[in-house]
Amino acid sequence: MSSREDEALAQAAVTALTGQLALAPKPGLPDPRDLDARVTRRDHCSLRWSAKALVPGLAAMAAAARRTGEPTPGLRTELGAIGRCAEHSVALAGGGHRGATWVLGLLVAAAALNTGTGATDIAAAAKGVARHPDKRAPRRPSRGSSVSARYGAAGARGEARAGFPHVRRALDALAAARKTGATEGQARLDALLTVMSTLQDTELLYCAGPLGLRHVQAGARGVLEAGGTSTEAGAAALAAFDEDLHTRAWSPRGSAGLLTGALFLDSLPMTRSSPVRAT
Repeated sequence: MSSREDEALAQAAVTALTGQLALAPKPGLPDPRDLDARVTRRDHCSLRWSAKALVPGLAAMAAAARRTGEPTPGLRTELGAIGRCAEHSVALAGGGHRGATWVLGLLVAAAALNTGTGATDIAAAAKGVARHPDKRAPRRPSRGSSVSARYGAAGARGEARAGFPHVRRALDALAAARKTGATEGQARLDALLTVMSTLQDTELLYCAGPLGLRHVQAGARGVLEAGGTSTEAGAAALAAFDEDLHTRAWSPRGSAGLLTGALFLDSLPMTRSSPVRAT
């Protein structure tokens, strides 16, 4: 049975996920305006509901890490098995969150391995787990792995094996925006755009190709260069960028999952006072 600490980590992770879902406007991504899912194909209310189905699986991942005590190949295999069960539970509850499940699963397990440490240490522990192969994973290639192989993008696995650099950059962006007096929502949107501006998002590569990916990266940079979402010019640029991506039906889901990971780490008391070194 999971300990109270494991349940708390799982609840914090799902709170981060629902917090990410509540942000608006998120260019190309489901948000509270998207109740009928005309463009993103994901109903916001159903996504919030299915997110709750992740709690038992995430708690089990934390418990497995706490029991193992170090990032071993065996732990990686166990986390993979739990993750696939969690994805099945989420699918029964309405679907979605596959990318977030990968990010949050590794970070929750890493947080359980490194109780009381900062975001950089947790990301390093996640890297230590992710570097091991999942020996029981299905042999068929996923869409993300196929796109990564075709275009040479790091993908979700590469991001984890590098210690989640975009999660750390999002944490830096959150801290910087808060210092300027931005609201929490504006700070989180700036963090999302920071990730979008450089991430080789395999979902975007799949649906829009390299030119589409560069278009999205440039659009995100344009909002930040206009002053960010807390400024009048930045807010106008965000509105135009949002309309553009929804019209094109391009969805940067990889960026949303990594922002969720950053919000999870940001919610842990020890990470707020610890410096984050992004590379």
